[in-house]
Amino acid sequence: MASHKLNFTKAALLKAPAPSKGKRDYYSDLKEQGLQMAVTSAGAKTFYLYKRVDGRPERILLGRFPDISVENARKAAAEAKGKIASGQNPQKERRAIRDEMTFAALFDDYMTKYSKVHKKSWKYDEREVNKFLSHWFKRKISSIDKAEIERLHAKIGKDNGTTQANRLLERIRSIFNKAIDWGWDGTNPAVGIKKFKEKSRDRFLQPDELPRFFEALANEHNEAARDFFMVSLLTGARKSNVLAMRWKDINFTTSTWRIEETKNGEAQTVHLPSQAMELLKERKLASDSPWVFPSASASGHLADPKKAWKRILKAAGIEDLRIHDLRRTLGSYQAATGANGYIIGKSLGHKSQQSTAIYARLNLDPVRDSVNKATDAMFGYGK
Repeated sequence: MASHKLNFTKAALLKAPAPSKGKRDYYSDLKEQGLQMAVTSAGAKTFYLYKRVDGRPERILLGRFPDISVENARKAAAEAKGKIASGQNPQKERRAIRDEMTFAALFDDYMTKYSKVHKKSWKYDEREVNKFLSHWFKRKISSIDKAEIERLHAKIGKDNGTTQANRLLERIRSIFNKAIDWGWDGTNPAVGIKKFKEKSRDRFLQPDELPRFFEALANEHNEAARDFFMVSLLTGARKSNVLAMRWKDINFTTSTWRIEETKNGEAQTVHLPSQAMELLKERKLASDSPWVFPSASASGHLADPKKAWKRILKAAGIEDLRIHDLRRTLGSYQAATGANGYIIGKSLGHKSQQSTAIYARLNLDPVRDSVNKATDAMFGYGK
């Protein structure tokens, strides 16, 4: 190892030769005390601050030359010395970051120690984080900052809706809170980010839209997606449950479908109206899969059929309708045919009457309740 002293300039440092194989040379700046540049036998040149910290000499990495200029290296050295003077240890901080867990490791702990233990809806944590935050998995958790989360929140709000964006923000906040509870010496980057104002949505298929919707649905070439949308409409079940519908959960004798675990963590028995039973019997005859809507996806069943949905809406000339609105459509026609709030909530698997209130307020001329009446009414408009 050879040591040299010189006034650092770009030209001078570019001329610094590589030492022989296995060797490393150090150059010290005459202008900024402690600033060094190391040169390896491969020709790599790196700036360091060489200074005693907590009683022992340390080389604190500042950056590669010429990626950072001499001027910026001097500024970085001065800044590091300022931190040391105030009692901080930049090298210790750097080691802590190096040894810090990744977001993937934190999320694994979050699922194992908290979500799966305390939350009935843990599958939604797993699904949403894998869907929206997988690009964070290899990163150290301290590298994720508030500005980045704000941008992500805004993007998801625009692309997927404000409700989903807010729920994801809550999950991120919860994950980092647990990191702090478990000893991470950092601040929660999701704290202080304002959630979107959520407005309860009351969109459903109107009577004049139903004939066009049924016609477009009948002409859809993707049979699995077509039947998925019809079953979603006829049962009012959540999208995730219909996508993962299994033959073993359908009782063709009682015309019921048993969902072992719903979003609220409880099992639900769904009544299957005659139109749904007819469709399912036809699919069963041609099926050799455990899934009602099989596909080549990793899960084995149909994934989110967004493209087919867009085709159907375009063909039907229908705007501002989401797949979840099919669920709301059944509840709305139940209300219109006389079902009370309890019956609607029971058929849709709502845990609270607050969730059901949105359907009850759409009730114009209630007569009596029942899923069969509601589906018959929808098909009546479709004729």
